[in-house]
Amino acid sequence: MVKLYALSVFRRAPEGGTVLLKGSYDLQSFGFFQRGSVQEFMTFTSQMLVERTQPGGRQSVKEQEYMCHVFVRADGLAAVLVSDAEYPHRVSHTLLTKAIEDCAAANDWKTANTETLRNYKALDVMLARYQNPKEADALTKIQAELDETKIIMHNTIEAVLERGEKLDDLVAKSEGLSSQSKMFYKTARKTNSCCNF
Repeated sequence: MVKLYALSVFRRAPEGGTVLLKGSYDLQSFGFFQRGSVQEFMTFTSQMLVERTQPGGRQSVKEQEYMCHVFVRADGLAAVLVSDAEYPHRVSHTLLTKAIEDCAAANDWKTANTETLRNYKALDVMLARYQNPKEADALTKIQAELDETKIIMHNTIEAVLERGEKLDDLVAKSEGLSSQSKMFYKTARKTNSCCNF
């Protein structure tokens, strides 16, 4: 099952170093006494990734069963998403872009810090909303629906082909049809064979 664990926004200083502006965490899958250490480790890893990513760059780094996705804008505003390895990369980077744009629009991020952004709850809402990528991302939802339709169509075509073979057997065994009717059926079957899969 896909899972998001953390979404954080950082300010990268031109002279070096990063400042955590706001972080949102969903650590319910970890033990109660582990959550503090896990959050601290995710924050440290996220900060390190921001420092090692070029301005204007994106990257995804895998560590065991976790993925860390990072996006650093050219002006120094950055976001990091920690997810499981199964979470779609495209949706992850869409969420990072949305988080950065929302944070920049809602706050003066160049002078902000964790204290001034204490009441900024948009990251919590985004982290909760994007837990299910099929519901949060329209393109992923459409792809899932197309995959489902494709499976249904494939099963339907297989059933029709099986029925066609059974009809062939019945026509061959039928004594009630004249030889002329059987010949007509075989000719029609050959003529329509171009449409079979």
